[in-house]
Amino acid sequence: MQLRDLILANRSYRRFKEEKAVGCDTLKELVDLGRLSASGGNLQPLKYIISCDHKKNALIFSQLAWAGYLKNWPGPAEGERPAAYIIILCDADIAKSPGCDHGIAAQSIMLGAVEKGLGGCIIGSVNRDELRRALDIPGRYDILLVLALGYPAEEVVLETADEDGDIKYWRDDKGVHHVPKRGLKDVIMAEVVAAQ
Repeated sequence: MQLRDLILANRSYRRFKEEKAVGCDTLKELVDLGRLSASGGNLQPLKYIISCDHKKNALIFSQLAWAGYLKNWPGPAEGERPAAYIIILCDADIAKSPGCDHGIAAQSIMLGAVEKGLGGCIIGSVNRDELRRALDIPGRYDILLVLALGYPAEEVVLETADEDGDIKYWRDDKGVHHVPKRGLKDVIMAEVVAAQ
């Protein structure tokens, strides 16, 4: 796949074929993409927890909030939940703040997941205190993001945002997930062209 194709296929999937396993070797390959990504000052403060275990996955799942714009949807039902997770942490003994490292790493991981036929969702709405307790994560590690991964069980389509600028995603009566994106002309504020 070309990079643009990977980016277009890399949507926030929230329903998965839970019974279709994602192995720990695959998760390690994905974490390796995060590890190899750029890091501010080359400090490399990110650490990772991977899970492809059903019981651990249930503990992680219970501490996540899903799809803020879908007010009446509590998240994926049993059988549609992620088959695996990657939790991104910052080691405070290395850096007090990750800067934007976790965003860069998460995108690298998700693009790698798409290349492998997987889909996922980057989740920042996490009950961090409870997740820390559930997984016995030492205090020096700040929980930054949870990446939910699996084989997608839903269709996600991009569309151009309305003229009113509404960017709230939504689901139609067939369960298709629609994601409005602002147009290119709406995001480029200035175009500076070299003098001829």
